Amino acid sequence: MTMSDPLGDMLTRIRNGQSARKDVVKSPASRFRSDVLEVLKREGYIRDFSSVEMRPGIYELKIELKYHEGQPVISEIKRVSRPGRRVYSKIKDLRQIYNGLGISILSTPRGVLSDLEAREANVGGEVLCRVF
Repeated sequence: MTMSDPLGDMLTRIRNGQSARKDVVKSPASRFRSDVLEVLKREGYIRDFSSVEMRPGIYELKIELKYHEGQPVISEIKRVSRPGRRVYSKIKDLRQIYNGLGISILSTPRGVLSDLEAREANVGGEVLCRVF
């Protein structure tokens, strides 16, 4: 069965895993999901992730969640651009999340970037999600 929103599914798995205080959550692997996880790792919202081959040609991502003093590091993770409603933004129109404490993740012509990296590169794109 195909999934209509693979990124939304992965974000929901992360959200549910942290509310259940899991150390590791699993998600089907794709290059796009790995790029988003790489941004989350660079920004310090997850500990690490790895790709594991379940059977020949089928991979799964193991996402290690991060906690600080028993509380999840990610207090809010929200999908912005959905399959039914794509949200694009120029970099000058992109607002900060909680006065710069949170990040937006964008899909740009230069790849998947956080809003800070997109501002430095001066590129806009599709706003995938917001993390705080």
